[in-house]
Amino acid sequence: MRRALILLSFVLALIAAPIAHAVQPDEIMSDPAKEARARTLSRDLRCMVCQNQSIDDSEAPLARDIRLLVRERLAAGDSDSQVIDYLVARYGQFVLLKPRFERETLLLWLLTPLLLIGGGITLWLQARRRNLRNVETAGLTPDEEARLAALMASDPSPGQASPR
Repeated sequence: MRRALILLSFVLALIAAPIAHAVQPDEIMSDPAKEARARTLSRDLRCMVCQNQSIDDSEAPLARDIRLLVRERLAAGDSDSQVIDYLVARYGQFVLLKPRFERETLLLWLLTPLLLIGGGITLWLQARRRNLRNVETAGLTPDEEARLAALMASDPSPGQASPR
């Protein structure tokens, strides 16, 4: 019973705990709609220091600077796409957690599906070759059947060792 209560309290703590964000109170915009837009944009932008965290989750000074830059651009009246375009022009495609599907990122987007398809085709061809090999070796030629019959006729008794 005690273990169940501990497990239940742990699960409730995980559910009730707010998602950790690195956004400082002094960064929050006074307009809730613009703040929501800034948070949405921040979740899609990569921290250049942490690299696998969004700037919304990172506590790195550069992430803070980018968060402030996003809020500054939104306050100036830029649309979401203009803010993203500005940051991509300044930091490159790497700033996006989900890079755009463009000529430069074509290999990034297509490599995984191509590897999966290639692997699937390779496995299919190997299985097909194995099945063809089994079909080809399943039957005996007439010479092999005659040789087998001769060997079976001259089978030594169970107590004797067979000559090699």
